[in-house]
Amino acid sequence: MNTVLWPVAARLVAALNAANGDGEQERAMRLLKVTEEAGEAAAAYIGVTGQNPRKDTTHTAKDVADELCDVIIAAAVALHSFTEHPPAALDLKLFTAAQRLNAATAAGQQGAR
Repeated sequence: MNTVLWPVAARLVAALNAANGDGEQERAMRLLKVTEEAGEAAAAYIGVTGQNPRKDTTHTAKDVADELCDVIIAAAVALHSFTEHPPAALDLKLFTAAQRLNAATAAGQQGAR
């Protein structure tokens, strides 16, 4: 588990709250920021693949990774608007995902027999 993510996200939330408040409008903007960052990650990937014939290859895998990190940070900041305990919410979601993976892996192993 990343020990830096949550303290930094909390500091970002505090700074954003001080600058913009923490009402419904700000809550929506923080959620939209996640979408914006995801779009930037997608655009970087398009740049890696050279899918835009006018631009050719414009990005690297590192650019995509950097944008995905921005998605994670934006999501961590936004999560503060929807729960009082963001780290616990993520931990629960990760636990649930691990349980599903374990169940799917076990089912796959039984099917292979």
